[in-house]
Amino acid sequence: MSPRSGARLSGKVRIEDVADVAGVSMKTVSRVLNHEPNVREETRARVEAAVAQLQYRPNPSARSLAGLRSYVVALVYDNPSRNYLMQIQAGLLPACRANNYNLALAPAVRGETSGLAELQALIAHSGCDGVVVVPPLTDDPVMIAFLDEVQVPYVCISPSNPQGRASVSVDEHAMVVDLIGHLVSLGHRRIAHVKGHPLHGACIWRWDGYREALQRAGIDYDDALVCEGDFTFEAGHRAAQQLLSLPTPPTAIFAANDDMAAGVLRAALERGLRVPHDLSICGFDDTMIASHVYPSLTTVHQPTSELGVAAMQLLLQEMRQPRSAGQIRLHCALRLRESVAPPAES
Repeated sequence: MSPRSGARLSGKVRIEDVADVAGVSMKTVSRVLNHEPNVREETRARVEAAVAQLQYRPNPSARSLAGLRSYVVALVYDNPSRNYLMQIQAGLLPACRANNYNLALAPAVRGETSGLAELQALIAHSGCDGVVVVPPLTDDPVMIAFLDEVQVPYVCISPSNPQGRASVSVDEHAMVVDLIGHLVSLGHRRIAHVKGHPLHGACIWRWDGYREALQRAGIDYDDALVCEGDFTFEAGHRAAQQLLSLPTPPTAIFAANDDMAAGVLRAALERGLRVPHDLSICGFDDTMIASHVYPSLTTVHQPTSELGVAAMQLLLQEMRQPRSAGQIRLHCALRLRESVAPPAES
């Protein structure tokens, strides 16, 4: 029995064993594991097959010392929606693991020096190899300028202006047009909107989509039917109390995310309204809360987990070759559920 086969039987699989099974050099195995370019696809496939066969797991510490890498990816966020963040992580974490990276969570506050200091400390102490940035930090000029200055590869999820940056996003504007169009097709004419956080790109896209849909339907825009929000349950609850107290309340309310839509639902039920008979409610994102509340929420399914996967794919490309990755746009879909119906008077 050779030393290498003995190592495999003992469970201590080494890079030498992978090279032996794949019929390549250890250097080639290392290049494949590090996702370096200029490796023939047939060779890459043989090495990956050997890794899977032997269930080889590289030692992050050894790899770090050998390649001056940390094998850490940081997720930088300042987002009030825990459901959104959980789904981003649900896609990003397995994508990191599949590529032998660890994921570090890096909370930061947009526009505050403390948030920037936290990011600076993370990069200094962990030496992370790349960063995934989620909104609203994707539009924070200070944070982005810092990442550019220190030349850490990064990918932005849903930035307002993706020009010149590696980013993944969806067409939120178009999906809101479709969603409001669905309400109009059911007979709704008095449709209210609870906006998101004003510093968040999604707030702008979803508000613009709402206005465009009204214009297409020949419905005048009414400031009284639009309330400020911040993507939290509490904001949706407050906004609904205001909207439902109007002399002529809306027959439908579109909240800019599911958390706020759930808050609207709570306020409606507190007033004894029957949803959707007395009031239709819809949200955006299709997070877990949308299907867990009753009645379940009509919403836009944003492929949030897939955004995390795609962000990691782009980040690997950026780490191999800076400024080489472009933009990826994923598809959305309407999820028509129990919270929407024709208005009672139609």
